[in-house]
Amino acid sequence: MTAAHLTVAHCGEVSALTLGLPASAAIPEQKGTLPKGLFVAKAPVSSKLKQRLVNDIASITMLALLRPANTAMGAGSGKVPEVLVIGLRVNTPGIPVEVIDLIAGQRKSGIVFVCVHEDEFEGAVREECALAVRRNVPVRAGHVPITKVFSGEWRPAGEVTLELPEGNADGGAKTMDDLWDSLCAQAILDSADGANLDARIARRDQIVTLKAAEEKLSRDHQRAKNPAQRNEIYAKLHKIRTQLAQLEQ
Repeated sequence: MTAAHLTVAHCGEVSALTLGLPASAAIPEQKGTLPKGLFVAKAPVSSKLKQRLVNDIASITMLALLRPANTAMGAGSGKVPEVLVIGLRVNTPGIPVEVIDLIAGQRKSGIVFVCVHEDEFEGAVREECALAVRRNVPVRAGHVPITKVFSGEWRPAGEVTLELPEGNADGGAKTMDDLWDSLCAQAILDSADGANLDARIARRDQIVTLKAAEEKLSRDHQRAKNPAQRNEIYAKLHKIRTQLAQLEQ
């Protein structure tokens, strides 16, 4: 870690600078630590969640604060006035979904969570990192909004970066809404393209569901002895494979 990295807040090896974010967005090291009690004081929290916060989270650190002034983004709709980048040093390899839900629910801002933990790899210990976000799930008009925590895969900490979107093809400036969708796409789909994100997430989830169904039907087809039953299962299998082929085009 360089001297420059030591002057900014970091979560393990990860900082705003290692993530590739502007230095102007980085939080100074002395201001980065967020006490766990800050989040249980603002909302009713179950004893189970308090225990998770104590046992599963080693530390919470504000790594960066992205605003129009330091990202060259337009204000947009105003729904995402800023995006926080928060590091979670976790004691377990899983994504702390309940803790993320608690923290994100207390801010209007978008938050990208950078989860960091140590794991064994080829006989040595290395830091790994996974990105996570909490965002609204599309619902029908008039229905109660639903939020969900999404996360990406664990990767070596030094390989994880966040990319800021560039201007539109027509020369128009990007907005904070575009930034948030792009960061969500990077966390969830490992793509900087935030266009049609909800539809792409739904498509990915549908593919995962269909592949699980395909595997089950394939096993059922192999075990089936009755010809009529085998034909029935094969027809279902063929339908699912056709749907998968269309979605994966």
